Amino acid sequence: MNVKDVVIIGAGPAGLSAALILGRCRRNVLVFDTEQYRNAASHALHGFLSRDGIAPLELLEISREQINRYRTIELRKIEVVAAKRSGPHFEVQLAGNSMVFCRKLLIATGVVDILPPIEGIESFYGRSIFHCPYCDGWEFRDAPIAIYGRGEHGRGLALELTAWSRNLVLLTDGPDELTPHDMERLRSHFIKTRHERIVGLEGRDGMLQQIALETGGKIACHAMFFSTGQHQHSPLAQALGCEFTEKGAVATGKYESTNVPGLYVAGDASRAVQLAIVAAAEGAEAAFAINTDLLKEDIAGPE
Repeated sequence: MNVKDVVIIGAGPAGLSAALILGRCRRNVLVFDTEQYRNAASHALHGFLSRDGIAPLELLEISREQINRYRTIELRKIEVVAAKRSGPHFEVQLAGNSMVFCRKLLIATGVVDILPPIEGIESFYGRSIFHCPYCDGWEFRDAPIAIYGRGEHGRGLALELTAWSRNLVLLTDGPDELTPHDMERLRSHFIKTRHERIVGLEGRDGMLQQIALETGGKIACHAMFFSTGQHQHSPLAQALGCEFTEKGAVATGKYESTNVPGLYVAGDASRAVQLAIVAAAEGAEAAFAINTDLLKEDIAGPE
């Protein structure tokens, strides 16, 4: 049986960063990539030192080119449909029912953002509608910004955006689910609230200009940020028995380890700070831990 040292599921910044470190450790690494990326709609990636403003796909192309220099790393474009622990190894099942085996498994499949249920939002998502102000707030500093969300999530995002603009309006698209205290906090920061249903988005070439309400009113804005939740991109961590936090992230310990021996999770799937540069760092940390565990196994003497 041909057993790989490490299988990495997911080829975004976390997975590729881990592959690079492990490949340089002369580990036999197999990376699986479905080419389904969280930031596929984005035109620019920000906050990544030395690559600020780069197109996300360009960053991945550069990363893949660098990884291809190492004969220890193989990248395959195929979906992993199942995985399980079998004795000292993991069995990883691929689409088409072929199987690979590995000593350590790293899941770096990320999360999927739940878009607000607004007709036509896909035309603006990644250009002027976003989920992360740390990634895209700077480009709309001091501009009129709308926030989509209800309850504590909407309130929290609206207050967070005061770092980038003071021209803010919170749109709840129906019942606001805000407490009197929430409303007072919003008012104290001059954040308007509107409860009418949203019936459309208006703009050109992906750039938002107005949000139409069912009452006939329109909200002028240059951007909208939303807080409507997210979910794991892959069910593999749950199927393997990983523990989760109350916010739905995979619970990880030191160096991205999980409660399942030999299984690691890095990147957005396991963290609240969901930045590409953080995902890349977590991939490197996981690689360090994985190689350390493999070394212990390789050099362990008889009991």
